[in-house]
This record gives sequence, structure tokens and C-alpha cells, in this order.
Amino acid sequence: MSENGDRNVPGKGLLDGLAVTLKTLTRRSGTQQYPDVQPDLPPRSRGVIALSEENCTVCMLCARECPDWCIYIDSHKEEVVVPGAARARQRNVLDRFDIDFSLCMYCGICIEVCPFDALHWTPEFEYAETDVLSLLHDKTRLGEWMRTVPSPPAHDVLGEPSKEEATAARKAAGPGAATAAKTARPATVRAPRAETTEDGK
Repeated sequence: MSENGDRNVPGKGLLDGLAVTLKTLTRRSGTQQYPDVQPDLPPRSRGVIALSEENCTVCMLCARECPDWCIYIDSHKEEVVVPGAARARQRNVLDRFDIDFSLCMYCGICIEVCPFDALHWTPEFEYAETDVLSLLHDKTRLGEWMRTVPSPPAHDVLGEPSKEEATAARKAAGPGAATAAKTARPATVRAPRAETTEDGK
């Protein structure tokens, strides 16, 4: 019988559903005893977002890229006197960094666009509140989550070195040292073909 013929049999869907129910009845249930037993979460699970305040340069990339507009940042500029510099420099000082987790959809765009690794995922997910206004985490509370950020995985020894490692190795080698670009095999250059005339000369 064809596939379309199976669909036209009266009661076929009901029998298929009952078959699934009977199979499930014979299996043992896999209920997790949360909160008495904590779940074993994968290392890169998305819980709450942590802030490393010393890494933040107030570039506002996270707030601009957030699709939910749930990140609020305020800052001011301070002059920094550098010895030997012709004039004082300015730097941004972070005054306010809030994330409203009642609006956040945990897309992770803010973490991906941060150029200085100021934002991190943590596997902590138990921060429910009885008041929705308490889900607005300020920079102090976001900084407290940093202790729960898992350490990054080790680099692959067979993989390419990071840009920072390559730059440090180049500086340590000194000027004129052989680099990957200098030691690369030069491309073979073909000799130009001689033009022939009608006489074959």
C-alpha cells in the first residue's frame, strides 16, 4: 500500500499514537529531582551574564547591538596625566552598567561583539526574583557573577597560535628574524613565452 493509502486508513493516526503511549508505559521515567539534585549542565550553557568591569572601555558596542535594548550604560571622561606626554589623555570611566534580565533573550550578541572580553556567560541560572524590578542587575551584581565563570578550554597544541602569541613571539625574536611569511616557499615564476612569427622563427 502506498504512503497516501496509509493516510487514508480510518483510525491509523489514533493507532500510531496509542502505540507510542504503550511503548512509553513500559519505560522507566527519567524525572530529575531538582532542586534536591543539581543538574549536570554542559560547560558552555547560557545562564546569567557576568561583567568584568576592569575590561570594559565603554565602547557601547554591546548596548548598540542588543536587539532587546536591555543594556544601559553611563560613563564620564577623566584626564590621565602620562609622564613624558605632551598633553594629558582622556579615558572613559564606567558609571553605570545595567542589564535588565526581564527583557534579555539570551542571544549572546553582546558577549560576541565585546572586543575586550568584558562580558562572559556563566552557567548559573538560579536568580529568579519575586519582583520583576529586581531582575535589573547593576555592575556590582554583574561583577559578583564573575566568580562563577568557567575557565576557558585549553588551546589545541596542533592549532595555529593566537594573534597575541604570534605577536609576542615575533617581538621576542627581534627584528630580521625569520617569520612564517619570510620562510614561505616563493611561488614559481614561469618564463615568458617567446613570440613566434608566421615563419616559425
